[in-house]
Amino acid sequence: MNPQQKFESALGSVALVAILRGIQAHEALAVGEALNRSGWTLLEVPLNSPDPLQSIATLAQHFPRALIGAGTVLTSDDVRNVHAAGGQLIVSPNFKPAVVREALRLGLVCLPGVMTATEAFAAMDAGATGLKLFPAEMITPSAVRALRAVLSADTRLLPVGGITPHNMGSYLTAGANGFGIGSALYQPGMTAAQVLTKAMALVDGLRTAQAQQRHPN
Repeated sequence: MNPQQKFESALGSVALVAILRGIQAHEALAVGEALNRSGWTLLEVPLNSPDPLQSIATLAQHFPRALIGAGTVLTSDDVRNVHAAGGQLIVSPNFKPAVVREALRLGLVCLPGVMTATEAFAAMDAGATGLKLFPAEMITPSAVRALRAVLSADTRLLPVGGITPHNMGSYLTAGANGFGIGSALYQPGMTAAQVLTKAMALVDGLRTAQAQQRHPN
């Protein structure tokens, strides 16, 4: 599958992006195996982690069916470096047209961070694959519903920041397509076994939220 197909497949399966901020390169394989076992196929290593490109290269090599890439991508050079390491996913905390254009040129999935309708429309016009709604603590389900009402129906919306199984349902009902999960899944120093436990619990939470959305009564 190409990167876009991997992204859409993941949204239809386990629509959760693992944000592995602070992971050490020597931990990447074991943590990747734990996530793979629990069904996660969207993995991002923020570029302010130790030796992030090596972690991305390791994950991309061992989990070719997953969509592996970087977070905190701020420049076009960052995009090219991630691509050279084998990454296919570009996630940013902000919207920068040059970053989206470079990701698009290289055929990568690109999820820029936005907060407002103006940013959202500009990012989609630039060719973004979807939108990282960040920080979600400031973008309530009501705000997501308002954005969903005016954006194209096929725009992919992924709230990131403060997402838990307790609020997933509200965001899904409002029109979210998935979520980015950081410290609720992984924090530096955690073992792969601990990550596996948290990953499975988050998948269970997502499944419960999806079931409640389908059958609210």
